[in-house]
Amino acid sequence: MLMLGIDTSCDDTSCAVVEDGQKILSSVVSSQTDLHSKYGGVVPEIASRRHVEIIVPVTEEALLQAGVTLSDIDGVSVTHGPGLIGALLVGTSFAKSLAYGLGVPLIPVHHLAGHIYANFLGKDVPKFPVLNLVVSGGHSELILMKSHGHFRIVCQTLDDAAGEVFDKVAREMGLPFPGGPYLDELAEFGDPGSIFFPLPKIEGFEYAYSFSGIKTRAILEFQAKGESEEFKADLAASFRKAVVDQLLHPVKEVIDKTEAKSFAISGGVAANMLLRREAEALCKELGVPLYVPPPELCTDNGAMIAAAGFFKYQCVGRDMNEWLYLSPSAGLELESWGDGYS
Repeated sequence: MLMLGIDTSCDDTSCAVVEDGQKILSSVVSSQTDLHSKYGGVVPEIASRRHVEIIVPVTEEALLQAGVTLSDIDGVSVTHGPGLIGALLVGTSFAKSLAYGLGVPLIPVHHLAGHIYANFLGKDVPKFPVLNLVVSGGHSELILMKSHGHFRIVCQTLDDAAGEVFDKVAREMGLPFPGGPYLDELAEFGDPGSIFFPLPKIEGFEYAYSFSGIKTRAILEFQAKGESEEFKADLAASFRKAVVDQLLHPVKEVIDKTEAKSFAISGGVAANMLLRREAEALCKELGVPLYVPPPELCTDNGAMIAAAGFFKYQCVGRDMNEWLYLSPSAGLELESWGDGYS
């Protein structure tokens, strides 16, 4: 089955062609970083307008690279939330038109499910049950999957997402946009033990993340004594360690309780060098395989949406009228697809 995957949830216009949910025939991403960098963050109106301008050429390029035409496409998958509502509207409207015109199924995909399925692209895929750490600019969740399409959130952030605090602290430190990767590089030259960030005490939840406190602490530290390059590197290293320590803190206990057979990390922060190193060490200790996508599949892309759409199609089947009532949702909740399958 040839699936066309479309993602316009934020500031990247992405389209890909994926065969049977695992083989990437093409994956094209048009970045808007240059448009938003002077503002220090994504401007929703600018993002939406750029999606309108570029979505057709991006789709044409994806088809060209895959060596196929629209008539070869068997289904269209599209991110319908969460994300920027104007940006989502561009992608869903375009996907609805394509699916209707081609007479093929339209499969709406939750953005988190897309990130999770980035680890199912290829031959070596996670074994069920799999514990997924989805960590990006908008999300920080531990999600247990006992089978395809069966999602249970076991831990999530109560305030800021990990990628968001990386970007905000980096911006305060004067690093280029988007700041997370630049902070990650700077941290490699600093002392992670130079500034102590304690784990937050969170009451009333079995597992939960909270990153707003350490974000504020890092910003205040920089404002007080952030003149030297050495201090910047030390602050970046200490702050990065605090975020990574918190992300991985509940993982061992959750894996033990759920008897998960795999641990997978996805989302933009999955490219973080310290997170990868610490996760590898933890999984080696636990005797559990670790799955992390290549860097190009950590950030938003159409291939992960096509993969998730394929597996969702296997779970719920064909709905030829989806194009009639599909609407994007900025705050869409993650729900399972029927009973899932192994």
